[in-house]
Amino acid sequence: MHDLTSFGLIVLVVAGALSLAMVTSKLSARVSIPSAAFFLVAAAVASDLFPSLAFSITTVERVGTVALIVILFDGGSSIGWRRFRVAAVPITALGTIGTFATAGVIALFTHWAFGLDWIVSGLLGAAIAPTDPAVMFSVLGDREVGGRTGTILEGESGANDPVGIALMIGMIELATHANASFWIVVRVFAEQMSIGLAIGIVGGLVEQQLMRRVVFPSSGLHTIRTLALAGLVYGVAAVAHGSGFLAVFVAGLMVGDMRPPFKAEIDAFQDGLSTLAEIVVFAALGLTIDLSGVGAGRWAEGLLLAAFVAFVARPLVLGALLAPVRLRGGERLFVMWGGLKGAVPILLAAFALGRHVTDAQRIYETVFVVVLASVVVQGGTIAVAARRLGVEMS
Repeated sequence: MHDLTSFGLIVLVVAGALSLAMVTSKLSARVSIPSAAFFLVAAAVASDLFPSLAFSITTVERVGTVALIVILFDGGSSIGWRRFRVAAVPITALGTIGTFATAGVIALFTHWAFGLDWIVSGLLGAAIAPTDPAVMFSVLGDREVGGRTGTILEGESGANDPVGIALMIGMIELATHANASFWIVVRVFAEQMSIGLAIGIVGGLVEQQLMRRVVFPSSGLHTIRTLALAGLVYGVAAVAHGSGFLAVFVAGLMVGDMRPPFKAEIDAFQDGLSTLAEIVVFAALGLTIDLSGVGAGRWAEGLLLAAFVAFVARPLVLGALLAPVRLRGGERLFVMWGGLKGAVPILLAAFALGRHVTDAQRIYETVFVVVLASVVVQGGTIAVAARRLGVEMS
């Protein structure tokens, strides 16, 4: 009976947390702040009050990886190839060149402003450069955004995460090997992207054929097949030393326009699972933060860096990349302001912490502050920014 009581307590805590998350989501809709901010802060406070709740970095990496598989596949399938193709050029440019350039600008700033060495500055830049699909799909998923701006922002957040993760893996290799040169970053990145893209395309083609030829008797089996495909695509790409995240996103894009049986049920299942994954990943990441240990200096650095990224680094890089793209001035500014940070930057900082690189704890705490500021300030003003800049959003 003791085991049943202990397990009942676990079920009670988890169910209570999910119920609280639903209430928090309702509150976030009223105050216009993404619910991710509430999950992150609440989990961080809970870990301070109850230290036994804290997760190990290894556990958080695994939880974050599974959550990102679900979120990226759902994000890719919700965009679909037809929508992606309309904005493929700006999405690809922002997702690849934009991520590298933003990371470089951030590294220059942190080296000059905070006195960090070049490798630590590069790690910090790689962690902060990507936007976050969990927050972007959450903020924009229930809104109809006029023009191509919504597709560009959603597509960028899905495309630049695999790029940012590959860049971070390369930077960690550089930081943990004494005789390594920057060439290792280039090699790791090229390997991750090429293998991930190839496996994502093959996985998407296989799923298209399965959707056309294999019909199951119930909607539940179709939804399980979709989820199983995402896991298979990620697993094959990861085992082959490619980017499983890119593979999953590409496979989602390729099947997004398909109309299989029980399409509505599959979409509803994926949307609900993606929402649950967002709650879980932000809560898990929040449990790793010791709020009482984040000093005033780290808060100051994080807020200064968040302001630099939002008002200098991203507008500078995106202004150059979006120059040849046919967008109105207000739409350009909206895309620049819409680069929300979230779970992915914290997860990348967790990679550095788990590999014990120099100043990993400082990187982790700074990234947490940057993400919190971005979600609250940029995420909370996205609707206001759309109105002021003349971007239709309903």
